[in-house]
Amino acid sequence: MNEATTEASFDFEALRVTLTGQVDEIVSRYEDSRSALIPIAQLYQEHEGWLSPQAIAAIAERLSLPRAVVESTISFYTLFYRKPVGRYMLQVCRNLSCIINGADTIMAHVRARLGIEHLETTEDGVFSYEEVECLAACDRAPCMQINLRFKYDLTPAMIDDMLAAMRAGNFDIPPLAQTAAPGRTWMLEHDERPKSLGGVGVSDPDNAGGIGDQSGRVMFDLISSDPGFAARSKERLVHEPGLRPSENGGHHA
Repeated sequence: MNEATTEASFDFEALRVTLTGQVDEIVSRYEDSRSALIPIAQLYQEHEGWLSPQAIAAIAERLSLPRAVVESTISFYTLFYRKPVGRYMLQVCRNLSCIINGADTIMAHVRARLGIEHLETTEDGVFSYEEVECLAACDRAPCMQINLRFKYDLTPAMIDDMLAAMRAGNFDIPPLAQTAAPGRTWMLEHDERPKSLGGVGVSDPDNAGGIGDQSGRVMFDLISSDPGFAARSKERLVHEPGLRPSENGGHHA
């Protein structure tokens, strides 16, 4: 099914029924059924090529979990795909040992040959490309993973030979399942849905701030200037003005 199943012919319900026995066996390994979430997700992705909304719903139902719990777990791991990817996931290491040994040349060569950039998929849906951190094969740098299998001591000529073999269908690493046509990227679009009330009127509710961010000071000023809030606060800066930093360098007043 991994090679032959297409978007037009794919029947998720049939897959769910087919995998019931394997899913039950996975669940039986664990005292807490929730521990089976990741292995079951891996099983579905092996057969779908990604984790579809139907797969997420099926996992949640089988484990009696809220769908949000399944989605939050899956979204944490970069090797779970919530959008379809190519039949060959090419992941070139860009860490120190590989860079020293020519990974820059390899990455540029792959991008040029495929006509895509980092986190993109070719129009024909055959290749997805990603530049990743250390693959722990520093003694064989530069290296890459293709569908999670290693290829070492890379050269541009090796890349050309491997891409040709993948296109010809005689590569030594099998393609991933592909039950839906991939788009340009498997990264999820920015969430444009309505924000919760706490995010309404905020310039960027997804930005937690950082060095130089004044949100905390603004909030403190609002609290300390309102007698009702100040009376209930145990914050020392509210009740001991001498501890407050000045505006010109953080020194005490």
